[in-house]
Amino acid sequence: MNLRRLSLPILPTATLFAQALALVVLSLLAAVAVNVLVIFNLPPPAPDFYRLSEIAEVFRGQHVAAGPDHRPLVTRISDTPPHGDPTGPGFMTGFRRDLSGTLGLGPDQIVISSDSLRFPDRRMFQVVRREIGRSGRASDEHYLIAPFQLGVMRPDGRWLIIEPKPSFKLTPWQQSTLTWLALSTLALSPIAYLFARRLASPIAQFAAAAERLGRDPHAAPLIIRGPVEISVAVRAFNDMQERLARYVDDRTAMIGAVAHDLRTPLTRLRFRAESAPEELRAKMAADIGEMEAMISGTMAFVRDASQPTARMRLELSSLLESLADEMSETSKDVVVEQADRIVIDGDPLALRRLFNNLLENAVKFGRLARVRVFAEAVYAVVEIDDQGPGLPKTELEQVFEPFYRREVSRSRETGGIGLGLAVVRSVARAHGGDVGLENRLKGGLTARVRLPLPVSGG
Repeated sequence: MNLRRLSLPILPTATLFAQALALVVLSLLAAVAVNVLVIFNLPPPAPDFYRLSEIAEVFRGQHVAAGPDHRPLVTRISDTPPHGDPTGPGFMTGFRRDLSGTLGLGPDQIVISSDSLRFPDRRMFQVVRREIGRSGRASDEHYLIAPFQLGVMRPDGRWLIIEPKPSFKLTPWQQSTLTWLALSTLALSPIAYLFARRLASPIAQFAAAAERLGRDPHAAPLIIRGPVEISVAVRAFNDMQERLARYVDDRTAMIGAVAHDLRTPLTRLRFRAESAPEELRAKMAADIGEMEAMISGTMAFVRDASQPTARMRLELSSLLESLADEMSETSKDVVVEQADRIVIDGDPLALRRLFNNLLENAVKFGRLARVRVFAEAVYAVVEIDDQGPGLPKTELEQVFEPFYRREVSRSRETGGIGLGLAVVRSVARAHGGDVGLENRLKGGLTARVRLPLPVSGG
């Protein structure tokens, strides 16, 4: 069978693992590069610094307004001093001496705790000196850099702790850094999207091919291209599709051969029935005729199922309205009540046979047929109601089995040969859909057919 072959997009033969690893590594390198650029290009943050005079004023109970970028100083009473060295680092000797002199206290009554003092940063001090110079104050005035805690012993032995007010607000430097990082993320997002889409494209195409096979058993196989894992999966998929097709064809051919070979003994039985007694001849002829009808129906069923047919775009409501008009001309009560305009891909002859069988059953066993056509999610749905007696729940699925008939007399005039609903389900599933029966609350049956809508862009 000469089939058109579907193809996946041409990608390098690297494995999916290698491509995913490359995507992750490139993303990390890009993130590191952006961080390095931001850190080295933005000016260092200006820390919160507080002069000795400001701290002394707070100790005396005076309020000191915070600068535009500085947090205000707050005080609290504590039974213990801050966790710090009472003597302080060597370069704080002047600060402690001048503060103790200003407050009239001894140096041992002042304790300073500050990470910036334990781990001094020359750049930070340079920024502070520059800020002090801009303010017009004396550049030799002592200062402390936040965060810090300064404890001063009170006459009652308790400690007055002075510290910058805690704040969760982002500093201007933090805001600038986050802004640059956000902008760089937005700039890199299209590149990451293209990489991810390129990585996921073979998998999406493979999934689409599997879905296409479910809609059309005779779908073309895939061309083996793409990453190593996808190539292996595509090869296995093609082999599976070929084996399934061969299995179905073998079983179909076997059933057709058996049905064909049964014609010979039936012909012999027909001739021998003519010499049978009169009271048996009519019954034997009826049985032989029924068997021949079943064989003919089986061969037609097998032939229709085994021969691939062309799919085309068709408008579902128009097909059902055409069938309803034809049946109405023969005085059959068939009406299309809802006809949404829905286009699907399908075999017109097979779908015509499907809906004709359902409409004939509805009129034959339920007196009338009321049809609705609408879309539901990714399916086109056709519902056919009748006003018959309905079916027991145990038989709602059983009636779709080949040669199953509820008519106990097994008369072809009243019950057919039992292939009508089997054909209906076979056609629906061959199109990637299905069919089911439901009892209506007000009596009768609803036959519900679901057929997949065309894939976007397909």
